[in-house]
Amino acid sequence: MTFVYPGGAADSSGRARPALRNVTLSIYEGEWVALLGSNGSGKSTLAKHLNALLVPSQGDCLVYGLSTRDEKNVFPIRSTVAMVFQNPENQIVGTVVEEDAAFGPENQGVLPEEIVQRVEAALTVAGLLEKRKKPTYTLSGGEKQRLAVAGALAMDTPCLVLDEPTAMLDPAGRTELLRVLSNLHASGKTIVSITHRLEEILSCDRAVILHRGEIAWEGAVSDLFLSDLPFKEWGLDIPPLVSFWRDLRAEGRSVPPVPTVAAMADALCQ
Repeated sequence: MTFVYPGGAADSSGRARPALRNVTLSIYEGEWVALLGSNGSGKSTLAKHLNALLVPSQGDCLVYGLSTRDEKNVFPIRSTVAMVFQNPENQIVGTVVEEDAAFGPENQGVLPEEIVQRVEAALTVAGLLEKRKKPTYTLSGGEKQRLAVAGALAMDTPCLVLDEPTAMLDPAGRTELLRVLSNLHASGKTIVSITHRLEEILSCDRAVILHRGEIAWEGAVSDLFLSDLPFKEWGLDIPPLVSFWRDLRAEGRSVPPVPTVAAMADALCQ
């Protein structure tokens, strides 16, 4: 598919420059896919197509077989794909934690008794159950982002799309959110996470790199770290852990397919 923002920037010929150009991509049930790229690469634009916030200018986007072009499919698509945006402040609408988490299922018309069960389960997964009665303004930045995730989980959708969810978090909050996502992935949830931090994709199944609105590369995370791709050109930095992992491989050390701190420690002790 191709997408052009109305009134967007023009190219040298004066024609509107596509934010996405000839993108062909399949995401499979149960996968955790990382969308990577620098600012302006098209990551957020692509994400907004996945729950029909945007509709392709050319081509089609199918979500569980439903075309986002058909207006009658918008509600079922958004009941299937929940989105978490970059800034949690823009997503919190309730004054109390449990009220905010209940907002999504309430708008879906879910019965009150089921909403209570969903909210409790979602806050438990997000590690916020003990703060269910707390005012939302008392939460830290990391807790607010996890509340946004809880609100999406309470909608009980099989797919979760997160647009730069760690951008405003400190290292501790980032680690906690990634732990939550790992648990969700292990439970079978389909996850699409957008980031420009390669250290955040260690648990993902697949990576897709966008550059200037096109797919520049896609494949397994282990293949990405082994490759000699033009990361700098794409606005991506190799994390120190990955550089160390590559050095160990070059020395002939036995290392796992994907680097982790624990695995690197084991490799050094061999």
